[in-house]
This record gives sequence, C-alpha cells and structure tokens, in this order.
Amino acid sequence: MEQKKQKLTPQVMEDRLIDFASRVIDVVESLPPTPTGKHIGGQMLRSGTSPAMNYGEAQAAESRSDFIHKMKICLKELRETLVCLKIIVKRNWFPEGKLDSILVENNELVAIFIASTKTAVSKK
Repeated sequence: MEQKKQKLTPQVMEDRLIDFASRVIDVVESLPPTPTGKHIGGQMLRSGTSPAMNYGEAQAAESRSDFIHKMKICLKELRETLVCLKIIVKRNWFPEGKLDSILVENNELVAIFIASTKTAVSKK
C-alpha cells in the first residue's frame, strides 16, 4: 500500500528534526566508550541536535536574511552529522545496515534544506 505524502509544513518539519535529533542521541549513546567513540559522539551530538533548535529560531527570524542564515546553519549541521554517520559506518561500530534509515533521513533533510534555502534566496 502506498504511503500518503504528508505536506511539509513548518510543524511537520520541526517534528522530523526533533525525531532526527532523538535518533542521533540513540546512536551516540550506543557508540563505544573509546576516545574515538567519545570524540565522534560528542561532535555528532552537537551537530545532530542543532538543526531542530536552529529551525525553531528560523521560524522566528527577524528578517529574510536572518531566516536564510539560520536555514544555512541547519544545512551545515546536517551535513556535518552525515559525515559523522559515514565515519561510524566505516568503523563498523554497528551491524551492517543498522544505520541505513537514519542515513536516508539525514540525506532527505539535507535535500529539503538545500531546496528551502535556494527558494528563500530567490525570493530575497
């Protein structure tokens, strides 16, 4: 059965980012307690939870430029999180395929923020 696409409202986007942040926290809390695991985990914890908070700030932006700036911060942090996830996969810290769904969601969020930022810039 085909899943109905939900309209991407600001509330839906915020919910997706909060769910993503929660999933990032789950991954970080499952990393090995090695110096490398702690380092990557700390970095990913910051970058993976930041988009939800910055998106909230973007919704209350004081100008279009402020909105664009905050959306670009979200994009930057999502890209950083994607690199962290790829490093984790490369290190084989999880069973093969275990992180596939979070990687897909991360890629979708990056694509959404690229498109949203381009739209906002073109309307500036």
